Amino acid sequence: MTTVASAVMALVCVSVTLLLLMAAPQPPLYGSPAVLAELISGSLLLIAATALGTYWMMSKTLQPVRAISGKLATIRPSHLSERVPLPSHDDEFKELAQATNQTLERAQAAIQAQVRFASDASHDLRNPLAAMRTEIEEALMRREETDWAETADRLLESVERLQDLVTNLLEISRLDAGVIGQYDLLNLAVLVDGELDHRQSKIRVVRRFSSGVMVYGERIGLTRLLHNLMDNAERHAHSMVMVTVEHRGDAAVLEVYDDGSGVPPEQREVIFERFARLPDARAKDTGGSGLGLPIGRQIVEDHGGTLTIEDSRSGARFVARFPRPAV
Repeated sequence: MTTVASAVMALVCVSVTLLLLMAAPQPPLYGSPAVLAELISGSLLLIAATALGTYWMMSKTLQPVRAISGKLATIRPSHLSERVPLPSHDDEFKELAQATNQTLERAQAAIQAQVRFASDASHDLRNPLAAMRTEIEEALMRREETDWAETADRLLESVERLQDLVTNLLEISRLDAGVIGQYDLLNLAVLVDGELDHRQSKIRVVRRFSSGVMVYGERIGLTRLLHNLMDNAERHAHSMVMVTVEHRGDAAVLEVYDDGSGVPPEQREVIFERFARLPDARAKDTGGSGLGLPIGRQIVEDHGGTLTIEDSRSGARFVARFPRPAV
């Protein structure tokens, strides 16, 4: 920019000089060269002054950009709480600094969430491993008295819990990475009915399906959603789980209701946080990981829908709403 401005100013000076020479009385060809030397010297001085002024002005203007880039170069992943300085004037550079700080805030929040997730996952992975280790050590200390078949059954429970947790962690990694499978036009009632037929449940399952409830979605993800909701319902139900598939307004709805103790209204969002488990759930079931419902909500949201807990006279009623496909 400085070079262009200097060239423009030089052209202006030369043009003005030529105009003055043309307007002045024409000296004889043998006139004094001193006048010509003075004009050329003056033009060169004017060009130099213009170049220096333009350089100073551009340096002053771009000073906020250098401050922002310099600060960004010093920020490390372990110090994302730092922010770039905001210029004093309300202009485009201040907007740039504000947008940069907002990006740093989002990056800091994402990294903090990943750190918490890794910590919680490590804790939940250690629990079944520690239980298995203790079981094996106690069995080896009393080799002759140990009922190895019973010990194997208890170890199998810990292995199954560990396997479920690893499966959930892999699913979360897939969802967070934005891995999207093939989306097809699916009959939601047929899909749910078929999955329930293959599911072994100790609780009575009541089905209420409407025909022609179509959704545009990923079969594997919707199947995982159903099983996560059913796992949760069966853990808390007293005697019955009801599964409903129907149209409600402009939405295709999958509802899973259990006749258990329900979820307090102030806790209805907490249970959708990763690794969050209410005290009542921990008392009834020590094998849960607190990942099933968060995974379910993320699956529904990836399909453009919502997953919420809605009011019911008793128990818990989970309602997943999907947009109806355009026909």
